[in-house]
Amino acid sequence: MKYERLAKDIVQNIGGEENVTNLVHCATRLRFNLKDNHVPDKEKLTSLEGVLTVVESGGQFQVVIGNDVAHVYQEIMRTSKLGAGNTASEDGDKPKEKIMSRIFAVISGSLSPLLPAMAGAGILKAFLTLFTTFGWTSAESGTYLILAAAANAVFYFLPIFLGVSAAFKFGVNPYVGGVIGAALMEPNFTGLSANGNTSSFLGIPVVLMDYSSTVFPVFVAIWIFSYVEKYLKKIIYKELQTFLVPLLSLVIIVPLTVMIFGPFGVYVGNAIADAINYLMGVSGLLTGAVIGGLIFFLVVFGLHWGIIPIVLANLTNGTDPILAMWAASNFAMAGVALAVFIKSKEKPLKSIAGSSTLSLVLAGVSEPTVYGILLRYKRTIPYVIIAGAVGGAINGGFHTYATAFVFQNIFSIGAFEPVGYYLIGIAAAMGIGLILTILFGYQDKKAVAVTEPSDATPIVEVKAVQPEASVNLTGVSKVLKKEVLLSPLTGDVKSLTEVPDPAFAEGAMGKGIAIIPSVGQAVSPVNGTIGTILKSGHAVIILSESGGEILIHIGINTVQLKGQYFTPRVKAGDQVHKGDLLIDFDLEKIKEAGYNPITPVIISNTGDYLDVIETTNSSVLVQDKLLTLVV
Repeated sequence: MKYERLAKDIVQNIGGEENVTNLVHCATRLRFNLKDNHVPDKEKLTSLEGVLTVVESGGQFQVVIGNDVAHVYQEIMRTSKLGAGNTASEDGDKPKEKIMSRIFAVISGSLSPLLPAMAGAGILKAFLTLFTTFGWTSAESGTYLILAAAANAVFYFLPIFLGVSAAFKFGVNPYVGGVIGAALMEPNFTGLSANGNTSSFLGIPVVLMDYSSTVFPVFVAIWIFSYVEKYLKKIIYKELQTFLVPLLSLVIIVPLTVMIFGPFGVYVGNAIADAINYLMGVSGLLTGAVIGGLIFFLVVFGLHWGIIPIVLANLTNGTDPILAMWAASNFAMAGVALAVFIKSKEKPLKSIAGSSTLSLVLAGVSEPTVYGILLRYKRTIPYVIIAGAVGGAINGGFHTYATAFVFQNIFSIGAFEPVGYYLIGIAAAMGIGLILTILFGYQDKKAVAVTEPSDATPIVEVKAVQPEASVNLTGVSKVLKKEVLLSPLTGDVKSLTEVPDPAFAEGAMGKGIAIIPSVGQAVSPVNGTIGTILKSGHAVIILSESGGEILIHIGINTVQLKGQYFTPRVKAGDQVHKGDLLIDFDLEKIKEAGYNPITPVIISNTGDYLDVIETTNSSVLVQDKLLTLVV
């Protein structure tokens, strides 16, 4: 590959040097921050030899190269003026992001650690509703009240949990962040409302509000706290910072929160909720159609995180209509996935479609369908829009609403009312998605159907011949060579389609598998040589003795940690054997920082193999059989 030519072509099609404000690279991609993301010619970039795909995410324009990314980066730095003013590498300074990208990054990073707890508690609330509706338990019984405490706790004390997770995201003391949130729930403060709706602090009036289950006040408070803490650390001697910084932070932030940030956040949340309720009052049918039809695009670009605080704000006031309309999109995708499962004759696609359907119906998780089917077969996207719009319109028109925060699946049906209309809405969405896909197909008309052989069995095509002709099939049944890769990690096995990054999920980087690690160590899966290990320690490329190029990429977007929590134990050029330690990483710290630890294990030179066969196990221990490469 001529790296110099490729580097010049990328810069030219990205909009030239004048359009670039910052450039860094990670294990597989060039990450550009651009003045204008509309300028690049994506079609030309994708068609360049050496470019695998283009991804826009987190305010960055990412050109996915693969293993040669470092060479291309060096050529861009060498042949352009970017090198003079941009000394960032894969461990360089975190690029500046646009304000909206930063807001969504903070929201997603703060809420994502809490979603499992909120989803589990929401399902429990739905079950409790069903139990009381059918008379299986009384709302006054001890059993009900104990379970209700478990279901309500994460929502009632949300300011505390959010104070901790938001502080992690802003890079400040998480426990002081938790105390700021807890101060809003402390009995001495909440008890002030017994004497009226106002109080005072140093003679300054304070408007008293109920902050249970609120989101926006804590976000604003922790954001201001991040500046206060950094400033205090600059002016206070290190020997005194341990107690003075938290002391002064609490004395400053808590009063400001109850006087300014808290009421402001509540008013903002209520204003947004009122606006949605107004639209529902004007035309629930139209509002539902828009949300049900277009929420898919927010999920693809990660912008749905901005909706969740609004949902929580609505639920603080009692009920929320957004989740009901959003559910139509989820079930529309489930209908499309089920249709692909029914129609497909390809075992790999059938497996993806089946698991994607179950993920949506049983868990309300849409990413496997989005990245495994919809973005792969773009013909299906209009089906989701149409089906989601119809289902959303039904739910909006009949004013269905959620009574708890839940992932929209069959187990959370009890959290929606009126439940009969809600069932009609989601059934219509799923049915229309299913029927449209079956009637009109999922593959592009120009695409050539390819049937993949199972178990890597070679296929011989014998064309029609004249009777007198002879066909020599000697040597057809050759013994195929295999290379077995052992697992570099201990954890749960996932399909690449479940990786929340299109470059991996769509197979642009090559075939492979993903692991959600449970132990913070990565070892060598083969005997071979270290080709590349990034200084940040989050990714390594190994060249096996048999010619395999194996990429192990720990976590998604973990390059932004700039090496924090990763300790490489090898360097480029080292000879390694199966089981040799490659990288130590602090798994809990990575998750606490808001990063998904799912680790793709990719065969970068997939084209050199007849097949890459994945393990069928749902979990692996380090050094268990993981992949088989068939030559």
